[in-house]
Amino acid sequence: MTEAVKPDHVRLFIPGPTEVRREILEAQSHWMIGHRGADFETLFARVQGKLRQLFYTQSRVYVSTSSGTGLWEAASRNCVRDDKKVLHLVNGAFSERWYEVSKANGKQAEALEAEWGRAIKPEQLEERLRAQHYDAVAIVLNETSTGVKNPLEEMAAVIRQYPDTLILVDAVSILGGYKIDFDGLGLDVLLTSTQKAMALPPGLAFAAVSDRVLERAKQVPYRGYYFDFIELEKFLLKNHTPATPNISLLYATDKQLDYMLAEGLEARFARHEQMAQATRDWVAEAGFAMFSEEGYHSPTVTTVANTRRIDVKALNKFLKARGMTISDGYGKLKDSTFRIAHMGDLMPSDMEALFAAMNEFLAQA
Repeated sequence: MTEAVKPDHVRLFIPGPTEVRREILEAQSHWMIGHRGADFETLFARVQGKLRQLFYTQSRVYVSTSSGTGLWEAASRNCVRDDKKVLHLVNGAFSERWYEVSKANGKQAEALEAEWGRAIKPEQLEERLRAQHYDAVAIVLNETSTGVKNPLEEMAAVIRQYPDTLILVDAVSILGGYKIDFDGLGLDVLLTSTQKAMALPPGLAFAAVSDRVLERAKQVPYRGYYFDFIELEKFLLKNHTPATPNISLLYATDKQLDYMLAEGLEARFARHEQMAQATRDWVAEAGFAMFSEEGYHSPTVTTVANTRRIDVKALNKFLKARGMTISDGYGKLKDSTFRIAHMGDLMPSDMEALFAAMNEFLAQA
């Protein structure tokens, strides 16, 4: 066994917060500016243009100083009329939580469920939509708890057959690591947050929002204030936000988007798939199994079925001594799975180093 070398920090192979490069952390140290002045307007406009490239939209991308959970609430509150229903596709912990958020906001919410580890299929969705009208369908594209990527492209095609039904998509743990063509797919809300595949610190969330949503929001009398899309739109047109945003993190976002666009979005997506495939290969070679259904594996996080029944806490103790950490299973999967994230600015060489260390642990376990 090789002797552990004391690292300068513990590298994160967890599904959020993810590893952030030092120069991005340092970008937060800009001198503070007022959020109602010309300097801020310039910064906001610059970030807005780059966000639209990342979201593949000619429309707007709202900026919220919150987690992605805040934009769940925004989508539910703005897109579902009081006398109508929202359908949530539920196949893991986070899709289940968004369903609960809609109910907590007084919405008539129903769930279309699948077993954890399995994707929800377009034909299941089509059957439900034929039987019942919904104001919106809420989809968690990448279920972080199970490592399942739902078939968004096929689902969007099904929902578009019902013109009055909005398409709401949580892409929190995948946007920036997988191409999601907001305009091309005809989506209505596409939300994410900074601390996942965008490889930024936590604290901001973004949502591309369609014109259809703004028209719908006008029909919803109690949208709240902080997450009111109509209010966000009014301020966005002036390159502002309604309330004071996280200015330091906007500077970091500006710099990171430059980095992402310089890498090339298609190249970035290909790198994520390369790392994901390398992780799947390691899972098989190490004698474990994929928890997610074949054909629906996530490109950003792998949930591994702990078929060898290793002690994940002991593994992480071993890894941390070598400057790395992975994540245990989430919620009811805590003891039966563990998760390896391969997103953000991690490189294939980083994954190779992780697998080498994990193999070293397994050899002496």
